[in-house]
Amino acid sequence: MDAFQGARDDVVSQVGLVWSQIKEPLIVPLLRVAVFLCLVMSLMMFIERVYMGIVISLVKLFGRKPEKRYKWEPMKDDVELGNFSYPMVLVQVPMYNEREVYQLSIGAACGLSWPSDRIIIQILDDSTDPTIKELVQLECNRWASKGVNIKYEVRDNRNGYKAGALKEGMKRSYVNQCDYVAIFDADFQPEPDYLWRTIPFLVNNPELALVQARWKFDDTS
Repeated sequence: MDAFQGARDDVVSQVGLVWSQIKEPLIVPLLRVAVFLCLVMSLMMFIERVYMGIVISLVKLFGRKPEKRYKWEPMKDDVELGNFSYPMVLVQVPMYNEREVYQLSIGAACGLSWPSDRIIIQILDDSTDPTIKELVQLECNRWASKGVNIKYEVRDNRNGYKAGALKEGMKRSYVNQCDYVAIFDADFQPEPDYLWRTIPFLVNNPELALVQARWKFDDTS
């Protein structure tokens, strides 16, 4: 037993001796390489920040605002046509198990300022959690009871994920009457006057196919 213990101690001491001899030439170069890579990445990030700062400054100084680049006139009432003078707008909101934000998102979409008979809110729910799906439907029913033209749409698959849901939503018959489509992700919260600020760009500039605006969202994770 003593011989076995002595042999084991000899092996341990030999391993320790070998490690003490190779750790410096092995570890030090690796640490130097790691420090060098960190310095290079830090330098790249610094250069990127400086570049972006210069670009943003130049855009602010010399860039033209959209209102100056494109024709923009506020929507005006037409006594003869009434609300029919305003284009029909479809608002699409795709969702997938959005427990934390579904109320805020639906509320923001339903709170958009636009003639009530010229807007359709379309909630495209791909939720797989039956509890969340029921909550989203109840929220849609609550807004519908207030007179909002809101449609709750589901499908039996998740092909294409949210993009697929948007495409499927466009197949509904009532979409044919819509002139423009506004799309908000589930955590987007557009300002109430969003349509009043964006639709005029499309109405007054037929060559435009898309208007992208700054957005707000609630999900910070």
